[in-house]
Amino acid sequence: MRIDAPKEILSLPNLKLAVIGHVEWVTFLKVDQLPLAGQISHAKDCFEEAAGGAAVAAVQMARLINNPVDLITSLGKDNYGEKCYERLTKLGLNLEVAWREKPTRKGISLISKDGERAITVIGERLQPIGSDNLPWSDLKNYDGVFITATDKEGIRFARKARFLSATPRTGQQTLKDSKVKLNALIGSGLDPGEKINYEELEPKPDIYISTKGESGGTIFPENIKYKPITPSSKEIDTYGCGDSFAGAVTTALSAKLNLEQAINIGAYCGAECSTHYGPY
Repeated sequence: MRIDAPKEILSLPNLKLAVIGHVEWVTFLKVDQLPLAGQISHAKDCFEEAAGGAAVAAVQMARLINNPVDLITSLGKDNYGEKCYERLTKLGLNLEVAWREKPTRKGISLISKDGERAITVIGERLQPIGSDNLPWSDLKNYDGVFITATDKEGIRFARKARFLSATPRTGQQTLKDSKVKLNALIGSGLDPGEKINYEELEPKPDIYISTKGESGGTIFPENIKYKPITPSSKEIDTYGCGDSFAGAVTTALSAKLNLEQAINIGAYCGAECSTHYGPY
């Protein structure tokens, strides 16, 4: 199904939004084919970018409301951490950082000429936690917050926001230990690292959206299927599509749009993310 940008995008209010989670410095490589055992793969193009789930979602949210979004994150006290901070600030984010005496996580994303993709991450995922000296108490003033990585205390602080969503990558046990009821849980139904059994969630979120890329997705608990949106041009790279979808849905629901409108905006943003290399 091919449609133009949902008209609701043009009328989104000036929301106060934040994302809590992880950032990675990613090298993007365009290769002739994904590496095979014993073979050498040649890169045809290469660039580096500050990315990772929290960064991608936050940039998408900032672009939708045409205003800065706060990113509460953790970075290593190294050159990569400094580059992430500088780049994400230029992309329209206000960063609140818990600086660590550890290396900033890096990643490599390979995309082949036939659209196949593989990602390798290097190092520990750095995440902000509730005991960090961060503006946790201010979250009560936010219209919406999206979480990709924190601990149970961070989730409890985030619950002060009027709308709270998260990805299963936050960790099913961490979500359970927080005893926090989410307004929305949004994640990939295809990625083994994000698959989750809705019936096992406790407390259960108001809605759980399981995305399936080009097949659309399913909304629980009603088990409603939604259709995908065909991007405006050729699909090139799917890096960041899921996080763009999640950030857009969070923005729309924080603006009190209905679920159908939010899914349409999310599907549009996720589809458009696939039309260029990298997440932005």
